[in-house]
Amino acid sequence: MTDAKIILITGVSSGLGKAFAEAALAAGHRVIGTVRRAEAAAAFEASAPGSAHAVPLDVADFDAVAPAIARAEQRVGPIDVLVNNAGYGHEGILEESPLDDLERQFDTNVFGAVAMIKAVLPGMRQRRRGHIVNVTSMGGFITMPGITYYCGSKFALEGISEALGKEVKPLGIHVTALAPGQFRTDWAGRSMQRTERSIADYDAVMDPIRAARQAKSGNQPGDPAKAGRALMTLIAAEAPPARLYLGADALGLVADKIAAMQAEIAAWKEVSLSTDFD
Repeated sequence: MTDAKIILITGVSSGLGKAFAEAALAAGHRVIGTVRRAEAAAAFEASAPGSAHAVPLDVADFDAVAPAIARAEQRVGPIDVLVNNAGYGHEGILEESPLDDLERQFDTNVFGAVAMIKAVLPGMRQRRRGHIVNVTSMGGFITMPGITYYCGSKFALEGISEALGKEVKPLGIHVTALAPGQFRTDWAGRSMQRTERSIADYDAVMDPIRAARQAKSGNQPGDPAKAGRALMTLIAAEAPPARLYLGADALGLVADKIAAMQAEIAAWKEVSLSTDFD
């Protein structure tokens, strides 16, 4: 291909991160992929010798991020696209879930992503080009009981993405929040961290949701390979969107929420307008 890029993708060992890396490598791009285990690093580099470059890194180790990315750029070249994919889901009722679980969720899903952004932005700014893709979720706009901490982290990353995009657009840098629906990965299986149930008052809300999520794991409608191809379309676009949803479920649930919000705004319009000075 004539427009080969250097793409940094976090969390390429499994799930959507692996699919994103495979699509990028197949398209002729060079990929710098973060992994957390030495064996995963070796496997990734063996998948496309000379094009796949592994970086051992836990994005929640904030002090390690900038030096690791600097070394990767020295070895491979300047990063054209950052795909902040690394993350995980936490399942648990808020009242039952320790604050430590919330801190860990935000460390990876939000603060780790921001640390990665801060590591690549100086170079992108100097070159006056670049694209930052933050993998959020339909759970960054719609919500479901039992994944409150996860939704909070994805709402935060959505807001950061949108505001950052306005800061860096004049510098030639694009920012997209890439929001998948349910994809056939281990997100709801082995990758999800679950808080033990302890308060019976929440049984009627939580038990059916937890059972349904576990039953659906491995049978989700989204195809990770097609998500990879969608990412390639996104990063090739001259005017990429600020937000891109992936999957019919994401589009449907988002549309339903927008309609509900519009109805609620209309119902409470008079109260909203009553607070300004006359």
